Amino acid sequence: MTAAPVICLHGFPEQPSAFDVVASALRDEGFDVHVPAQRGYDAANRPTGRAAYRTPELATDVLRYADANGIDRFHLVGHDWGAGLAWWLATHVPQRLVTMTSLAVPHPRAMGAVALRSSQLLKSYYVGLFQIPGLPERALLSGGGRRFERALTQSGLSPARAAEYVRAMSEPGALTAAISWYRGASVRDMLTLPDVVDVPVLYVWGSEDLALSRAAAEATTRFVRSRYRFLPLEGASHWLPQEHAHLFLPALLEHLRSGEPS
Repeated sequence: MTAAPVICLHGFPEQPSAFDVVASALRDEGFDVHVPAQRGYDAANRPTGRAAYRTPELATDVLRYADANGIDRFHLVGHDWGAGLAWWLATHVPQRLVTMTSLAVPHPRAMGAVALRSSQLLKSYYVGLFQIPGLPERALLSGGGRRFERALTQSGLSPARAAEYVRAMSEPGALTAAISWYRGASVRDMLTLPDVVDVPVLYVWGSEDLALSRAAAEATTRFVRSRYRFLPLEGASHWLPQEHAHLFLPALLEHLRSGEPS
């Protein structure tokens, strides 16, 4: 029996190339891998206005992509905002998912649960800043985007990837569209997810993630009712698919295969 396809969802401020290493490794193992550009990251799909970036709209893009490619059920792998969207899809359309993998991002309700008793609220300070119209765009792209590149590399991303992402975000309207994921009430949508996920979940988290706390990572187990594996990677940064794929690929392959009929 042919394995179900794998759909990978990138996050902010990435491009589909974020999954190059992961996708190549999975294809070598016989998986049909898809890495679509998310809404706002493709000039052909860059609507304006916060309402266009509500979570149900973003999730509909994924399901329409699957339908357009003849994909009924699929494995879902997400990083950063792509992982947040994966949690949402696992909750709302579990019948479409074989397994779900979150790279970096804990269950959103876990983040809310620990916000006032851990470092998570402080780590998420930028989310508030991103709500200010125009200010983050001007700050990040000032000086030809050098500040943006520096912030990305200081958080663990390679200089080449950082330069690639800043170039893409410098296209007209691109950064505003990407930041609209934070402005489109998606944060509120995430924090009001139902309590539990019934899809088999692999959650990978790096101990050096500057945005996501250990407390939220460890609390995620409370929100998954089906088969669940938490894989903490000591010394790994936020940029798991780009910089640390070799550390989690064996676990990911095992997770995907375990969801397939024997």
